[in-house]
Amino acid sequence: MPDQGHPTREDQIRSGSGFSRRDFLKGSGAAVAATTLAQSVSETEAAQQAGTKVAPAKASAVKLDINGKAVTVTVEPRVTLLDVLRDDLSLTGAKEVCDTANCGACTVLLDGKAVYACSVLAHSAVGKKIMTAEGLAGQGVDAVAQCFVKHDATQCGYCTPGFVVATRAFVAAKPNATVEDIGKGLGGNICRCGTYAGVIAAALECSKKGGK
Repeated sequence: MPDQGHPTREDQIRSGSGFSRRDFLKGSGAAVAATTLAQSVSETEAAQQAGTKVAPAKASAVKLDINGKAVTVTVEPRVTLLDVLRDDLSLTGAKEVCDTANCGACTVLLDGKAVYACSVLAHSAVGKKIMTAEGLAGQGVDAVAQCFVKHDATQCGYCTPGFVVATRAFVAAKPNATVEDIGKGLGGNICRCGTYAGVIAAALECSKKGGK
């Protein structure tokens, strides 16, 4: 039996004066939405005010030594070496795949050391010798590339330029390498097609020949 001193749910509905849990939630939701909107407006205004005080980076000319040739490009400080190679110089051997320095498809040589072009700023490469997959050939097909063809170390071919460049640096630093050495030395390059057996065979042969 309902308590005579307190209105029942039915009484509240009839009178329209009751405050239900649903009413409470509706009110709370509106308050949260209003607070969020106010914060968003405040943050936007702050960002706009801060933005007016930040001077945009200006592009400047940089001189790079790429594949034995001096080239000059005008780029902003934020531009990577990979972007310069592909967009400004049409050297597309280095591929943009992950853009997070994980796959190795953009590998180039910087003073003989294999590096990811996507993680090197063009401005920081000034004064260093840059070698791309295109520059390895010289007057003919590079010996490493020949070994890759011989051992069928390619499939889709997208990762191949980066692997060839990385292998060139590896065999120069590690003659007579073992399979374990190759696994560690080329561990920074990924082949999505899974042609690792061919890559290892190619690297083994090149390593034994000193890269020749």
